[in-house]
Amino acid sequence: MAYLDSQKYTPAEETEIQSWLSKASSVSPDNSSLLDEINNTLATRTTALGTKPSKADIVLYESLAPLVKSWGPEQRTGEHGHPNIVRLVDFVQNSPFFGLDVKDKVEVDVEDIRYVKPVVDAKAEKERLKKEKAAAAAAAAAAGGNAEQKTLVDRTKEAAQTVVEKAVEAKNTVVEAVTGDAAAAAGAKPQKQKKEKKEKKGREPAPPPPPQVLSPCLIDLRVGHILKAIKHPEADSLYVSTIAMGDKPGTDDTTEVDGQICRTVCSGLNGLVPLEEMQGRKVVVVCNLKPVKMRGIKSSAMVLAASPKIKEGEVDDHKGPVELVNPPADAKAGERVYFEGWAGEPEKVLNPKKKIWETFQPGFTTTDDLEVAFDAGVVEALEGKTGLGKLVTESGGVCKVKSLTGAQVR
Repeated sequence: MAYLDSQKYTPAEETEIQSWLSKASSVSPDNSSLLDEINNTLATRTTALGTKPSKADIVLYESLAPLVKSWGPEQRTGEHGHPNIVRLVDFVQNSPFFGLDVKDKVEVDVEDIRYVKPVVDAKAEKERLKKEKAAAAAAAAAAGGNAEQKTLVDRTKEAAQTVVEKAVEAKNTVVEAVTGDAAAAAGAKPQKQKKEKKEKKGREPAPPPPPQVLSPCLIDLRVGHILKAIKHPEADSLYVSTIAMGDKPGTDDTTEVDGQICRTVCSGLNGLVPLEEMQGRKVVVVCNLKPVKMRGIKSSAMVLAASPKIKEGEVDDHKGPVELVNPPADAKAGERVYFEGWAGEPEKVLNPKKKIWETFQPGFTTTDDLEVAFDAGVVEALEGKTGLGKLVTESGGVCKVKSLTGAQVR
């Protein structure tokens, strides 16, 4: 009983306990309706309150146990039996929660189940109801057949009368027209003149969109600040970085970290750049690529890095070396980065079908001075244009790499 003494009950539970005590006092072999009510209530409960033990269970046990002991198998678990009452009695007399020292327990054979309510086949039940509904509709239609037939005859008579009236009216109109009877003609309804159809003015065609400027400025390059980087839990070659890149609060695919608006970026740099070099550093990021999921994690930007150019006939084995592009040390996260001579407004999101990144990325390279630059001469879409444009920040600093010259940057 120590367990029950430590239990606390809400006012609603105390009220329910009193209700059960009242029912327990009224239990008798002759009160079958009360036994049915108790059995049905316990169908979804372990205890009188549901799952919490209480003194109501003990009082119910004291009232019900003598009855259950006298019941035969059919009264216990038969079709009209009270199996849930039997279950409660067996639970209370054996559970340590109640601490009852019962010398003469009610013997309960848990394997002796005389009746199990059949499971209703939902499909068959639906089909049965459908047939009943169809039969009812057919009976209603048969009952109303005579009324419908009468209504049909009436409608036929009315239609014939209408035809006769219209024929007489047409005859009178012809007579009036031939005899010139002005008085009769005056009562005739004047014909409405047909309105001339106005020619519909065709909609003026919308002006064609301005031609897109072919320029690497369409790619949104910015300074990014890596707050932290970890190994991707599902991909050995990937890092997952949290990078601030100047986004406004509420921008899609961003979260606030340490007071900064950040994006999650996956990069294939694991094994190429030490993880410690990815922590708390500045990088250059491509911000308007369409987000993609990489092994279950959405990546919403790309970190720019340099690696040796692949010579003709060679295969890119992605073994490096790889060096991250370094913006000036004093550059701020979110600062715009562009190639000199190619300044302009970037696209909001690069359309993968237009292949803008694929068009201009081959021109991303590094110079002998380790500066990142754009070589227009190698981009086929820029026919006739040549020259190198350094990758610079809005404040004028040049972006560089550590040691790779003549490299590809991507």
